[in-house]
Amino acid sequence: MDVYGIMMQSPVAMCIFRGNDYILEFANDFYLQVIGKEKNIVGKPLFESFPELKTQGIKGIIDEVMASGVPYTINEHEAHLIKDGKSAPHFFNCVYQPFREENGDITGVIVVFTEVTELVIAQNLNIINQKRLVEALSIANIELTMQKVEKGERAVELGIANVELAFQKDEKRKRAVELNIANIELAFQDDEKEKRAVELSIANIELSIANMELAFQDDEKEKRAEELIVANLELVFQNKEKEKRAQELSLANIELVFQNKEKEKRAQELIVANLELVFQNKEKEKRAQELVIADKELAFQNKEKEKREFINKELGAAKTQAENATKIAEDAVKAKQQFLSNMSHEIRTPMNAIIGFTKVVLKTDLSAKQREYLNAIKISGDALIVLINDILDLAKVDAGKMVFEKIPFKLAISLSAMLHLFETKIQEKNLQLIKKYDNRIPEVLLGDPVRLHQIILNLVSNAVKFTSEGSITVSVSLLNEDEKQATVEFAVADTGVGIRADKLEKIFDNFQQASSNTARLFGGTGLGLAIVKQLVEPQGGTMTVKSTVGEGTTFSFTLSFQKTDAKAEMQSDIEEMNTEIKNIKVLVVEDMALNQLLMKTVLDDFGFERDIAENGKIAIDMLTQKDDFGATKAYDIVLMDLQMPVMNGFETTEYIRNTLKSKIPIIALTADVTTVDLAKCKAVGMNDYIAKPIDERVLYNKIVGLVKKKVLTQDEKAHPIAETRCTNLSYLRQRTKSNPKLMSEMILAYLEQTPLLISNMTKSFHDKDWTLLHSAVHKMIPSFLIMGMSTDFENMAKKVVEYARTQVPGENIADLIVQLDNICLQACAELKEELNALNR
Repeated sequence: MDVYGIMMQSPVAMCIFRGNDYILEFANDFYLQVIGKEKNIVGKPLFESFPELKTQGIKGIIDEVMASGVPYTINEHEAHLIKDGKSAPHFFNCVYQPFREENGDITGVIVVFTEVTELVIAQNLNIINQKRLVEALSIANIELTMQKVEKGERAVELGIANVELAFQKDEKRKRAVELNIANIELAFQDDEKEKRAVELSIANIELSIANMELAFQDDEKEKRAEELIVANLELVFQNKEKEKRAQELSLANIELVFQNKEKEKRAQELIVANLELVFQNKEKEKRAQELVIADKELAFQNKEKEKREFINKELGAAKTQAENATKIAEDAVKAKQQFLSNMSHEIRTPMNAIIGFTKVVLKTDLSAKQREYLNAIKISGDALIVLINDILDLAKVDAGKMVFEKIPFKLAISLSAMLHLFETKIQEKNLQLIKKYDNRIPEVLLGDPVRLHQIILNLVSNAVKFTSEGSITVSVSLLNEDEKQATVEFAVADTGVGIRADKLEKIFDNFQQASSNTARLFGGTGLGLAIVKQLVEPQGGTMTVKSTVGEGTTFSFTLSFQKTDAKAEMQSDIEEMNTEIKNIKVLVVEDMALNQLLMKTVLDDFGFERDIAENGKIAIDMLTQKDDFGATKAYDIVLMDLQMPVMNGFETTEYIRNTLKSKIPIIALTADVTTVDLAKCKAVGMNDYIAKPIDERVLYNKIVGLVKKKVLTQDEKAHPIAETRCTNLSYLRQRTKSNPKLMSEMILAYLEQTPLLISNMTKSFHDKDWTLLHSAVHKMIPSFLIMGMSTDFENMAKKVVEYARTQVPGENIADLIVQLDNICLQACAELKEELNALNR
C-alpha cells in the first residue's frame, strides 16, 4: 500500500497542497467530510474553493512553511463539521508540514487535522480495526527506516556532521522503542475499548511528537546541508574571485607589455623623426647654399640691367625650388613646434598653480615636517620646469627660432646675482665658491643677459652637481677691447669627478652624458651642455672644455659684446624685491579660476590693490568704467594673459592702444613660451612679458619697474622710446658662419630686390593684377626667415598669395598689404645700418 493509500485510510483529516498556486493535490475522505466539500475540489487551487481562507491568514501560514521548511501547529482550531446536512462545531489540532521531494526541495505543504472531541475519537476508534493500525504503524516504521537510510546518506555527504547525526540516530531509536511500546499497549487495550481509545490517543500524541521531533531533526539536517552549501558556494565564489584577480593580473601584465612596446615604438618614431629632421635641415642648408650662390650671381650682375633681370628670374625660380624642397622640413618643424607649444601651455598652466601655491603656503606658519614636504614639492616642480625649458630651448634652436636680444646690461651685477642663487646649495655640500672678475670689463655692455644667465646657470649647476668636495671657481676676464666692442672669456672650473678624454667630444650632443651611469648617480637629462653650446655659437662665440678624471673640469666660452654709453635696463629678473612700494593698483586679465586665485594671493602679499577680469572684453569695460563723478577707474598696470575666450590678450591690447589711446603699462602672462614672439607682443603695444610658472620676484620687479618708468617718463617726446627691431640676423650669421663678406652680399641682394617687390605688390593690388601680386609676394616669403623676421609676417604674406590665387574673400587683404609694406621698409632701414656696420 503506498503513502496516499495509507493517508486515505487514516482516521485523521489529511491533505496536500502543491506549487505556487496551492493546488489541492490530495485529500482523504475524512478531510472532505470535515470541510463539507465534494471530491471535485481536488486538482483545483485552494483559494478558489476557499476564498475565505485568505482573510483567516492561512495563506501566510502556508507561505511561511514553504519558505522556512519549519512545521506550523494550530491547537484547538474550531471548524464546523457537516453531518446529515447539519453543521456542528468541532475542534482540531492542525499541523502544517513541508512536503519535500527526494532532492530535498520543498514543493508543497501537508496538512493534518486531528480532532480533539471525545465523541469523535470514540467514533473513529469504532472505525479503526487492529489490522489497519498495525499496517499504519508498520508503514510508519518503514518510513522511519527509510528516513534512517536517508540520514545515513546525508551523513556520508556531510562528513563534518557525523557526531550530530549519531546523536540524531540515537534519538530516532528511542522514538522507535517508544512506538513499539505504544503498539504493545494498543494490543493490550483491545480488550478494553475505552482504555484502548485513551492509549491510542496517547500513542497518536506521542507519534505526533515523534514526527515533530523528526521534523526538527530533518530541519537541523537541512540547516547543516544549507550551511555546507553556503560554504561550498563561498568557496566557489572565492575561487572565482581568485581566478578574476589572476585574470586581471594577467591582463595588467599584458597591458604593461603593450604599453612598453608602444613606448618603444614612440621612441623609435622619435628617433626616426629626429633623423628625418636632421636630413631635412641638411637639405635646407643645401637649398640655402644654392640660394647664396644665386644671390652672388645676382650681386655680380648688378651693372647690366638686362642680365640682372634675367638673373632675377633665375633667382626667383631657384627660390621656388628651394621652397618646394624645404616645405616638408618646414612642415615637420612646424608640427614639432606646435606640439611643443601645446605641451608647454598644458604643462606650465598647472605647474604655475602648483609652484605658485607651494610658495604661498611656505610663507605661512608650518611644522618642520610640513615645510620639508613643501620644499620637496617646490624643488621637484622647479626641476620639472628646468627640464621643460631645456627641451623647448633645444627645439627653438633646432628650428632657427632662437632670438638674441641686444640690450644694455651690467655684467658684474648680473654675474653676482646669478651666483647668489647657488650659495645655499654650495654651502650644503661644504664647497668653496671662488669668484674672479676682471674690473677692466666695461660696466655696461650690449647683449642678451637672459641667454647669458642661462649659459652660466647651466655650467655652474653642472659643476655643483658633479663636485662633492673642493671648490668651484667662476672667472670672467677681458680678452681684448676696441672702440666698438669687448671680447670676454667666461670660465667655470670645478674639482669634481672629471670627464674621460674619449667622452669630451660627445658631451655637447643632445641627451649625452659623460658615462652610462651619470644620470643614475647624479640625475639630469644630458641637455644642459647641448643648450649651452647652441646658445654660445649662434652669438659668434666659441666653447671649450678641459678635464682630468678625478681632478676636475673647466668649461670656458668667449662672447663679444658691443660697447655702449646707454644706461642699463633695470635687471628686474635678478634684483631683490623692494617691498617698500605698496601704492600700486593692478588689473589682472586671466580666465582660469586657479590662476586668478594665485594672482590674488601673490599681489596681496605684495601689498598691491588688484581687480580680476575673466577676459579681454570685461577688462576693457573695467578700464572704461566711470564712477559717480564721471572719472574712469585708475589702474597703474595690466597683467594680460594671452590665451582667453571672447577676447584674447593680443586683441585686448590692440584695443587699449588704438581705440582707448591708453599708454598704461601691459605685461603679457603666458605659458606658451615656445611661440611667444617679443616682436609680436610689442607690435600690439605690450611693454614686457613673463612666462609661467611665475617667479614672484621677477613679477614684482617688472611691475615696479614699469610703474616707476611710467612716472619718470612723463615727457615722452623729449625721451622717445626706441622702436622695436623687426630683423634678427642670428639665423643669417649661423648659416654664413658669421662671414662678413657673405653676409654683406646677402643683405645687399635683399636691399636691391625688396623695394621693387614692395612696389609691385602695392601697384598690382591697386590694379587688380592678381598674377603680378602672386609673383611679387611669393618672392618675398623666403626673406622673412633669412632676415630673422617674425613668422607672423610670413603668414600674412602667404594669406595674400592665397588671395591672389583664388580671390576668395577672407581677412582684410588691404590691411595685410599695408602691414607688409611697413615692415619690409623698416627691415630695409635696419639692414642698411647692419650693412654699413659690416662694411666698416
